[in-house]
Amino acid sequence: MSLPTPFGLHPSTTEFDASDALRLSQRLIQVGIALSSETDLQRLLELIVAQARELTHCDGASLFVREGEELRFFVVNRHEELRDLRLPLSPSSIVGYVVLTGESLNLPDVYRLPADRPYAFNPQVDRQTGYRTRSLLTVPMRDPSGKILGALQLLNRLKPDHPTPLAPDQVAEWSQPFSELEVSVAEALASQAAVAYQNVQLREELKSAHFETIFCLSVAAEYRDQDTSFHLKRMSNYSRIIAKHLGLSSHEQELIFYASPMHDVGKIGIPDAILQKPGRLTPEERQIMNRHPEIGYEILSKSDSELMQKSAIIALTHHEKFDGSGYPRGLKGEGIPLEGRIVALADVFDALASRRPYKEAWALNEVFQFVEDNSGSHFDPQVVAAFNRGRSEILEIYHRYQETR
Repeated sequence: MSLPTPFGLHPSTTEFDASDALRLSQRLIQVGIALSSETDLQRLLELIVAQARELTHCDGASLFVREGEELRFFVVNRHEELRDLRLPLSPSSIVGYVVLTGESLNLPDVYRLPADRPYAFNPQVDRQTGYRTRSLLTVPMRDPSGKILGALQLLNRLKPDHPTPLAPDQVAEWSQPFSELEVSVAEALASQAAVAYQNVQLREELKSAHFETIFCLSVAAEYRDQDTSFHLKRMSNYSRIIAKHLGLSSHEQELIFYASPMHDVGKIGIPDAILQKPGRLTPEERQIMNRHPEIGYEILSKSDSELMQKSAIIALTHHEKFDGSGYPRGLKGEGIPLEGRIVALADVFDALASRRPYKEAWALNEVFQFVEDNSGSHFDPQVVAAFNRGRSEILEIYHRYQETR
């Protein structure tokens, strides 16, 4: 996400006047708006640390999120190899002390801490990387209720006239303490970050609950057909993988993932005598069975939500074939919506690769060969190519979600 240009502090000094403080306040408002509009958690965390570095002119920034009795470590620009490291939550570490006490720590030189401090700097990373940390500012991520969600940590406030680029072992030479105004800026940013982080988490929880509701309703229809919830988990993940390798946006990938489990919801309108018949269907029974895409479409298309509209299209078109021989409408080629072409492959692949009461599972190499043999007839060749590009991910999902025998 792009933001306006830097806040305009005079580059030759670390002394701030009233106009500097005003510009910083305006800049923080801009950053807060940007944070509040970000919906992806990883991008949000990266945006927070990137803006912290820019606002305080520091060399590196890290974000620590509290997860139970651990701190999860996110880092940008410096020490990428430490991303997602987990640390025990302890007051003996600088960041642990800040999270547990809510007190900001502005340390001019971490190698010269007084011996009576309850926390200590761990120089292990510096020794491993050749980097030299000197000034260190750590502030709590505090939400409006006062709950501390983690901490923002800034490394080495750089002097304005430092050379570019700086080697890791040169940084300390050009480092200086953080000013009191920069402490206030970091604290304000951390508070904004806490609210944005909570909002993204809440959105993810609501999305998860929404999906679980959809999934349970989809399972209700599938149970009448003697399929299992694992089928829905596998084919929805397969659909997302194919969408990803087709180059669809993350939003489209997510929509297809959440919508695809409802592909057979129309089976709820098919009589049990037909749906659960152990033998072959008569032509008349097959005609009734083939109505389930239309029934699913009628059920799902009544909603105005983007997700339900996507689900309705998938329900209607996932039995269409690329050569026009499918049902219920005999659509052909790109006349079949892309999401229908994607789910058609994901659904057939899983059906063939899975054991059912009326058949044994095919060997995986046979299923992959079937997909290849039917490229251009049953399946869209571009969808098949994306499926093949994601083959390793497909296999990982296949093995992860298996019924216990």
